[in-house]
Amino acid sequence: MSLERVWAGWRLAYVEADDTGERDEAIGSLFEQILASDEPDDRTYIVWRGERCFAILNAFPYTNGHLMVLPYRAVGDLEDLTDDEAVELWGAVGHAVRALRVAYAPDGVNVGLNLGRAAGAGVPGHLHVHCLPRWSGDTNFMTAIAETRVLPESLDASWRKLREAWPTD
Repeated sequence: MSLERVWAGWRLAYVEADDTGERDEAIGSLFEQILASDEPDDRTYIVWRGERCFAILNAFPYTNGHLMVLPYRAVGDLEDLTDDEAVELWGAVGHAVRALRVAYAPDGVNVGLNLGRAAGAGVPGHLHVHCLPRWSGDTNFMTAIAETRVLPESLDASWRKLREAWPTD
């Protein structure tokens, strides 16, 4: 078997890009832009708002119910969180997992972070914890053959389910 090569010169700019998490302060991170939009939560898919952190649906979910929990303040690494942010963040992750279990009754839940561009962070300057329900056999031929995910539920429906299931304690 020989090694195949795909020439993708357009990726060089991404590979060489600055990974400091620096951003244009006038624009802010994607998440800061959503928060500043003054759009209602049912349009931005913000499921929960705390004092320092919030939970939002992933607009490009791996599975239905794919949530992200993050601080309001854009920080790129866990060590950059204040103690108060860290406490609220991890408490909210626990609430997110409980809400996913109530709303979806999954067989399991993935919880994780991608810290830094090389680790797969899509927004490296604003850390976010992914929380997503998983089911035995939730991958199928569409992912393997067509590189396509089939998501049977709209973001609106996911938002309503999770908003209702979010713990109030």
